[in-house]
Amino acid sequence: MRLALSVVFSSVAGYLLGVETIDFKTLILLALGGYFMVGASNAFNQIIEKDLDALMDRTKNRPVPAGRMSVNTAFIIASVFTLFGIIILYTINKQTAMFGAISIFIYTCIYTPLKTKTPISVFVGAIPGAIPFMLGWVAATDDFGIEPGTLFALQFFWQFPHFWAIGWFLYNDYKKGGFYMLPTGKQDKGTAVQVIMYTIWTILVSIIPVFGFTGKLQLSIISAILVFLSGLWMLYYAIGLFKKMTEKAARQLMLVSVSYITLVQIIYVVDKFIR
Repeated sequence: MRLALSVVFSSVAGYLLGVETIDFKTLILLALGGYFMVGASNAFNQIIEKDLDALMDRTKNRPVPAGRMSVNTAFIIASVFTLFGIIILYTINKQTAMFGAISIFIYTCIYTPLKTKTPISVFVGAIPGAIPFMLGWVAATDDFGIEPGTLFALQFFWQFPHFWAIGWFLYNDYKKGGFYMLPTGKQDKGTAVQVIMYTIWTILVSIIPVFGFTGKLQLSIISAILVFLSGLWMLYYAIGLFKKMTEKAARQLMLVSVSYITLVQIIYVVDKFIR
């Protein structure tokens, strides 16, 4: 539920950034379509990983691995959600439906199988994870250009410190299921350094709109400063992970990263409507 709502929030933020006049019908369709797409991805994921999920404390109580729902029922739900999601997004425009379908395909058919094979899976998973923010702009404009590309890049780079923080403090639990989510495969300085580097990339991308390089996606000086300070806040905790190398520090970074991306999206939207 929390994941689905975060995706819907990102999509709505992207829509508000791209639209000239808010169409509440489109906004509701986007939220519903995005919700169905996330639900479909999660359902397919639980089917594929049901045996591995049963081994981990974090996931053993999910409906499919816990036996509360059969694989057939989950497959029907996943299929229906996929159809509903694509149809709803198609009523907005074809490009929105296409990106939604691509998101489900990459998450289910590439990212999920790779999770037990290589840490590179996080890079693959960051693609569908970055689509929602971009998807909102495409839903508003029926166009893909530098603006949605920038929104995609921001959420793409942000996911690495976010997911590696999760991979760090759940390292032992993930290990039970055979998942090695950290870039070096270990809770070491190499992983911590990469967390810092991708946090810096996130900060740099987040302030690009203030320089006027991103078409209609713009940011005022004051908002850019606020976004930059938010990034420094996350960077502080990323450096904290490097210094402390503890699961507590990783959990703190994860919580701050969630607050950061939400705050940045709010600043972007508010800046547009008061500028």
